Amino acid sequence: LCCCEYVDRRGERNHLAACCCDCEDLDEGCERWLTCKSLPPGALERIADTVADRVRVPWFAGAVKIKVSLVPPLVLLPVFLHVAALHFLLGLVILTSLPVVVLWYYYLTHRRKERTLFFLSLGLFSLGYMYYVFLQEVVPRGHVGHSQVVALTGGLVLMLAALSRAKKDPGYLPIPASDEKSSQQGLPNKGVRGSSNGLHGVTPSGAAGSRAVNGETKGYSRVSVEEPEGVKKDWCTKCQLVRPARAGHCRLCGRCVRRLDHHCVWINSCVGEQNHQAFILALSFFMLTSVYGITLTLRTVCRGRTPFVALFYCPGAYSDYSSALSFTCVWYCAIVTAGMGYILLIQLLNISYNVTEREARLALRDNTGRRLLGGLVIDTGQYNRGFLCNWGHFLSLGSSPPQRSAEDIV
Repeated sequence: LCCCEYVDRRGERNHLAACCCDCEDLDEGCERWLTCKSLPPGALERIADTVADRVRVPWFAGAVKIKVSLVPPLVLLPVFLHVAALHFLLGLVILTSLPVVVLWYYYLTHRRKERTLFFLSLGLFSLGYMYYVFLQEVVPRGHVGHSQVVALTGGLVLMLAALSRAKKDPGYLPIPASDEKSSQQGLPNKGVRGSSNGLHGVTPSGAAGSRAVNGETKGYSRVSVEEPEGVKKDWCTKCQLVRPARAGHCRLCGRCVRRLDHHCVWINSCVGEQNHQAFILALSFFMLTSVYGITLTLRTVCRGRTPFVALFYCPGAYSDYSSALSFTCVWYCAIVTAGMGYILLIQLLNISYNVTEREARLALRDNTGRRLLGGLVIDTGQYNRGFLCNWGHFLSLGSSPPQRSAEDIV
C-alpha cells in the first residue's frame, strides 16, 4: 500500500482520493431526503460507519484511520472557550450547554451500548489545554512562583501516572478455550436459575451436571476449586464461565471482571479488582491539582479577593481578553471538578460500606438494600464489616494474584 491507500472495512483496497465516491447508502439517503421519503432501518448507522472508515490520514505503510470520537474535543473545546471569553452572556450560555451536550452524548452511547473515546479524549485534552492556558496567560503576569508551577506540574504528572495504571487490566476473568465453549453450549438448563440481566446462579445439581459432560470431571468455573462453601457463584451466559463472588459482566467490554464496580467512560475501561485503587488515586490527584490550579488562577486574575468569592464576583474579569479567557477556563474547570468530586464522593462512601456500584444498582432493582446518607450510598449489608475493615479490604485489593486451579494452569 502507498501512503494514500488503505483496506476498508469490507476488505477492499481503496484510495483517499475516492473517499467521497461510491457510497450507495449516502446516495440513497440523499435521494430519499429530496423525495421526502423515510430512510430504511439502519441507514444512518451504515452511513456513519462508512464515513468513519474513510476518515484517514496518509501514512508510510498506508492511510491510518482516525477515531471520529477524538475529533470533536480537539476542535470544539478551544473554539467554545474562546467564544465564551468574548462576553459574559456568551460564557453563561456555553458553559451551561456544554454539560448538557456531554450528558446527552453519554446517554446516547450508553443506550446503544457503544464504547467511545470521546470522554477520554475530552478529559485528556481538557487537562492539556487548561495547563497551556495557565502557562500562557496566568504565569506571565508574575504572581505565580516557580515552586507553584512545579507543584501544579507534579500533581498533573502523578494524576496521569495513576490514570495510566487505571487503564490497565481491571481484573478480567480468563476466557475459556474454544473446545470448552462448545461443550458449555450443550449445558442443560436444569438447575440454572434465570435472571433478567443474563446472569444465572448455578445450583449444586447444575454444577454436578456440568462436570459430568463428556464423562470428565471438568467444570466450567474459571475460579479455584478451593473457594469456601457458601460463596455465591454466577454463571455468565456471555462468557460461558462460572464467576467468583462479586464478579460481573460488562456489556460494553464484553468481558467478566473480578469485583466489577462499573464501566467508566472517562477512562474507557472497567473499574474492577485490579485497578480500583489506581482509579481512586487518579480522581484524588485530579481534585487536588484542579483545585490548586483554580486557586492560583483566581488569585492572579481577581486580586484582593478570596478564591471562593472571586469565582462568583470578579468585576475585572472581562476587562481584557486574557483575563476573560482565564476566568472562563476557571469556570470550565470548576464545573468538571464538581462532577468528578461527586464521583469521588460516591466512590469513597461505597468503599466505606464495602459495596460496589454494580451491587448498589442490583440492590436498588431487587429492593434488597437500604439508602443511607440521603440516598448517596446503598448499603447491601452483605460485605459490610465496619469502616476500618472495609478500607483494609479495599487497600489489599490486587495485592495477591487470584488463585487458580491446577486444570486452569494446564
